[in-house]
Amino acid sequence: MLPERHAAARHALPAASTVWLGDATQASIAPGSQDVVLQSTVFSSLLDDAFQQRLADAMWRWLKPGGAVLWYDFTVNNPRNPDVRGVPLARVRRLFAQGDVQAERVTLAPPLARAVCRWHPGLYRIFNALPALRTHVLAWIAKPA
Repeated sequence: MLPERHAAARHALPAASTVWLGDATQASIAPGSQDVVLQSTVFSSLLDDAFQQRLADAMWRWLKPGGAVLWYDFTVNNPRNPDVRGVPLARVRRLFAQGDVQAERVTLAPPLARAVCRWHPGLYRIFNALPALRTHVLAWIAKPA
């Protein structure tokens, strides 16, 4: 077990990190001030198309020329959860119309992943090798320099 002084350090963000709470479209982040803006499974939780676009526009404003949005989200609807919806790659391209989108499907569909791992954890790699079974996209959306 780590001494207490080290345990706290494991959970601390780097000193240069800043966390803003609240509506990201209203965040007081200076335009053109960020090298990278990360979004991870945020847009799939936003069911309002107009709000999605406002958030994408804000993220784009924050980026420096030559910066990028690092995007990770799922692309297909979850039939068991009406509070989320997939964000297809075509939608990502519309949200960031000025960006150069490089994307790859990277995550085996979670229900399938859970099922195959119950049989044997090694099966994950086999099933994840089939792009058609991957439901999440990792994308680098570059802003022109």
